[in-house]
Amino acid sequence: KIRECLPGANCGACGFSGCDGYAAALSEGKTKATNLCAPGGADTAKNIAAVLGVEAGDIKPMAAFVHCNGTHENSKLKLNYEGQRSCKMANQLFGGPKDCVYGCIGYGDCVNVCEYGAISICDGVARVDPLLCKACKKCVNTCPKGLIELLPLYDRKAAVTCKNHNKGAFTRKECKVGCIGCMKCQKVCPVGAVTVENNTAHVDYNKCVGCGKCAAGCPTGAIHIVTLGKS
Repeated sequence: KIRECLPGANCGACGFSGCDGYAAALSEGKTKATNLCAPGGADTAKNIAAVLGVEAGDIKPMAAFVHCNGTHENSKLKLNYEGQRSCKMANQLFGGPKDCVYGCIGYGDCVNVCEYGAISICDGVARVDPLLCKACKKCVNTCPKGLIELLPLYDRKAAVTCKNHNKGAFTRKECKVGCIGCMKCQKVCPVGAVTVENNTAHVDYNKCVGCGKCAAGCPTGAIHIVTLGKS
């Protein structure tokens, strides 16, 4: 009965091998968490809880976000790649065709694994429709650059659209809107949510209150205030 409650996405976002693995873990008592199925959401959690005779845990809606804004305009091409249009394959050749080796290659490996049509390539960068995203993490696990992360839906948060770890002078040459690690965002954040590590800004979403001071102080526009799921 537990397996019938699950959507069959077999994405592994629950931490198990798939829907069968999660159902088995619940039935065998290996986990009591009924709220681990992101694609199924609150309804699935309630249905599983009803079968087990327990209360359903809360589910925080999430959606994938791509930490890159290296469009064709912002990050130029350093080579003419003529191989298979696969991010994984292109990444093996000098880190991809763009000047920035940390940025989105834009060949759509994430698009190909998304079963919900939530991802598209816009001007050379992957973009996610948060209202279509089911937070299954397939795109997260597919991106060879590690650029995709799940962010909370409907919460106003700061998001860094850069993962470049080079020093600022090099980053400026590789992308117009890359993070240069200047630490201005870290200094102005009133709640200590922003830190600069390895020349790149990072946001602790548990601390971020979405005040916008980091975005306003960023000299390259690498930080944006976003509310996923709202225009």
